[in-house]
Amino acid sequence: MFNNQTILVTGGTGSWGYELVRQLLTYNPKEIRIFSRNESNQFTMKQEFDNNPKLHFIIGDIKEKDALIEACQEVDYIFHLAALKHVPVCEYQPIEALKTNVIGTQNVIDAAIHCKVDRVVYISTDKASNPSNFYGLSKAMGERLIIHANTLNTKTKFVCIRGGNVLGTNGSVIHVFKKQIREKGKIGITDLEMTRFFLTIEDAIKLVFKATFESIGGEIFVMKMPALKIIDLAHVLIEASNTENVEIETLGIRPGEKIHELLLSGYESKTTIAYDDEYFVILPTIHIEGLKEHYSNYKPVSLENYNSSKELLNRAEINELLMKGGFI
Repeated sequence: MFNNQTILVTGGTGSWGYELVRQLLTYNPKEIRIFSRNESNQFTMKQEFDNNPKLHFIIGDIKEKDALIEACQEVDYIFHLAALKHVPVCEYQPIEALKTNVIGTQNVIDAAIHCKVDRVVYISTDKASNPSNFYGLSKAMGERLIIHANTLNTKTKFVCIRGGNVLGTNGSVIHVFKKQIREKGKIGITDLEMTRFFLTIEDAIKLVFKATFESIGGEIFVMKMPALKIIDLAHVLIEASNTENVEIETLGIRPGEKIHELLLSGYESKTTIAYDDEYFVILPTIHIEGLKEHYSNYKPVSLENYNSSKELLNRAEINELLMKGGFI
């Protein structure tokens, strides 16, 4: 599907971007364009990929539609990763989050249609389901814009993929905990009952590709992911560090945080089908030509919702997950 194709990755210098580009290169694309704001991150990434001639780095901001249109010339696929992602940042600077996560996403849509791109893949988050913070709200609005784009008079197809936390990404709780153990002998946890969905970055990108290949446009593919208690993750990291007398301090929930994350809300479950062992697919409430017919043979989900408080990994399983990801 990607053989001899030109691919644009917005926000491509982050952890998702690195792994996405690494796996894309195995499909022999013609060119991969990495579109992002940070010059030094682009320089570092270029070095780490040994100045691969298939990679082209473009300094730009998705808030600037003209820059996106320029970057989208003769592009076949867009993976839209660029976003303001940190919950507290979005909570305290909602206008910036709105401009990047909502208007920026509409700019990607407009540029893709203008340049006759084949397919746009939007990477969303569990925080977009029944959002409790501005980050989640802005990503939910991005999802709606992407889904709605399939009703426009265009051959470009748009699809969403919704995942949870990816182990070890920039600013990940794993790096934070390891640093706290090493430097302070103490871990700060917001709430002892807090749970989260987790997946390795390699598995996350494999699932992104699967949804890219199998979607027809207008769906939200929801990754099925293991969930764990953050306190259990802390204990596994403490044990692996061989550091004695590490304290655990309860800090209290930050603005906009949930105790449990939600990948599928009660409202969404009413239009969701059980796709396979790895995905649910949320079908839109608005009409998109041929979509409901395409999924008519799949069974509706029997879940009330899909949240991170159920079927939690035990500490041995968390240890295995961390070893698989190379974090311990």
